[in-house]
Amino acid sequence: MTNDYGAEQIQVLEGIEHVRKRPGMYIGSTGPRGLHHLVYEVVDNSVDEALAGYCKNIQVTLNSNGSVTVVDDGRGIPTDIVPRTGKSAVETVLTVLGAGGKFGGGGYKVSGGLHGVGVSVVNALSEWLEVVVWREQHSHTQRFERGSSATDLQVEPSSDDRTGTSITFLPDSTIFTTGIGFDYATLSGRLRELAFLNGGVKIIFTDNRLELLESSEPHVETYFYEGGIREYVAYMNREKQPIHEEIVYVQGERNNVQVEVALQWCSDAYTDNLLGFANNIRTIDGGTHLEGLKTVLTRTMNTLARKRNKLKEGDSKLAGENIREGLTGVISVKVPEPEFEGQTKTKLGNTEVRGIVDSLVGEVLTEYLEFRPGVADAILEKAIEAFRAAEAARKARELVRRKSVLESSTLPGKLADCSTRDPAESEIFIVEGDSAGGSAKQGRDRRFQAILPLRGKILNIEKTDDAKIYKNTEIQALITALGLGIKGEEFDAAQLRYHRVVIMTDADVDGAHIRTLLLTFFYRYQRDMVDQGYVYIACPPLYKIERGRNHYYCYSDRERNQIISNFPENAKYEIQRFKGLGEMMPTQLWETTMNPESRTFKRVEIEDAAEADRVFTVLMGDRVAPRREFIETYGPKLNLTDLDI
Repeated sequence: MTNDYGAEQIQVLEGIEHVRKRPGMYIGSTGPRGLHHLVYEVVDNSVDEALAGYCKNIQVTLNSNGSVTVVDDGRGIPTDIVPRTGKSAVETVLTVLGAGGKFGGGGYKVSGGLHGVGVSVVNALSEWLEVVVWREQHSHTQRFERGSSATDLQVEPSSDDRTGTSITFLPDSTIFTTGIGFDYATLSGRLRELAFLNGGVKIIFTDNRLELLESSEPHVETYFYEGGIREYVAYMNREKQPIHEEIVYVQGERNNVQVEVALQWCSDAYTDNLLGFANNIRTIDGGTHLEGLKTVLTRTMNTLARKRNKLKEGDSKLAGENIREGLTGVISVKVPEPEFEGQTKTKLGNTEVRGIVDSLVGEVLTEYLEFRPGVADAILEKAIEAFRAAEAARKARELVRRKSVLESSTLPGKLADCSTRDPAESEIFIVEGDSAGGSAKQGRDRRFQAILPLRGKILNIEKTDDAKIYKNTEIQALITALGLGIKGEEFDAAQLRYHRVVIMTDADVDGAHIRTLLLTFFYRYQRDMVDQGYVYIACPPLYKIERGRNHYYCYSDRERNQIISNFPENAKYEIQRFKGLGEMMPTQLWETTMNPESRTFKRVEIEDAAEADRVFTVLMGDRVAPRREFIETYGPKLNLTDLDI
């Protein structure tokens, strides 16, 4: 363990001049995602201290003035002078882009903040930032404004041996286009995730925005999981029926690469939910650690199936997706020199990690299952059932494989395709029924907008096996029209026929249900489509108000009431309630919902993968009791005034 952490570990890479001019280059966007990224950058520094073995407690507080405070009990940012800058180490870290203790290997063995731009970028994009460092029986305080030092480092003796760092910052409202209001649920999801990934680290999250809470008391949550990722898997599976109660757990280190894996199979799930992390960063696009895990699972379970005579001589091997059916798993690797593909750090590229994961997991999993033959048999029986269902559906599957351009006549007859063949320009509207389909087909721009009407409510694939999925006419039409591959296969964005897949349903209970079924389909069948931002929800208006020659479209009851309240007391006006898209004239549907110049779309995003998986299981799964409990718990908290029953 490295105790030597001083100014000499702080290395300077480059300046900070244009962070404020080009914030998107550093935090991805100036919308909500970029805003919350500021908090993650500060918290990641505290977590890095925990990874190094020096931090046990992290406090994150949303303050009433819009600022955020992150406090840890780590070593404290160094405060002595960095020779190259002539400034204190704390001032260098906060004002020089690329300055940090994570490049030479002296300050940190493993770090999530790969590029070292974190805290200096937060400082540059904040109206003000205040830092307090406790180390060597002194407190060191400094204030910054828009990235520049506003005061010198103030040093005062402290009476105890406290160590650690406190950073409070107020994001700059002139930078962030959608305001600087933090979303509690978004932050809590990430903080809970970090606590799961770093067992034994306690994270306390406090919301002091009492006006927003409409409460006289702050809202406080504590995340502390000594079981680490084992508790993460248990958390995701708490509404499911596990095949084996004990969670399979692998932990080991080779060539300075630390590997942790937790696995549990469930009998009432038809998909897998594998989450991958590298240095605490969620690798949405996968990478070598997940490739290694999938490979070793397939090989180990097939070997075991032969040994236990579950597969006879001459039987085909079980496919990877058969073995992973019903599996919930988390793999977390810590790599000293991580290679991430792309600026977003969403795919791990280190080739050596694949073999390390393969060998470590193979040894432990084989031993674990050989000593627990009952567990091994239950998992294998689930996989063999999946294999048989896949074989039964094989012919149907072949029908839905994406056809070449020469075979485009196999596209579903109900699809009104667009004329462009460039998927990046194309968008498809999935609508319910022929009535809405007719309006949409007439109102669309045929050059780049396609329409696919679906009849009735599609299958709920949360509780449906593959054989039924591929035999269903409406789902076949969806898969073929979109150019989706086969469930369980690696998602290939190049095969996608449209880069905007838009769910456009009626503004009533049935429409909401169909929208939920479609979201369940995309999430469970081809989740990467959602993760990579291809799925959208259209927002058609609820009302049209006409007064004289003027007309207004309203997208909520609140908006309707607001417009009416502005009319003179005795005005004669007419309100039309659009219960179905088919009630709208094609020109109305175009100008309100389909025209890129005036429409509003909601992109479907997943901030908290574990919570999303749980909610889909609760609301769309077989078990009634968890669903009733969910509705009883959250129903009173939801605004149900717009519910159309």
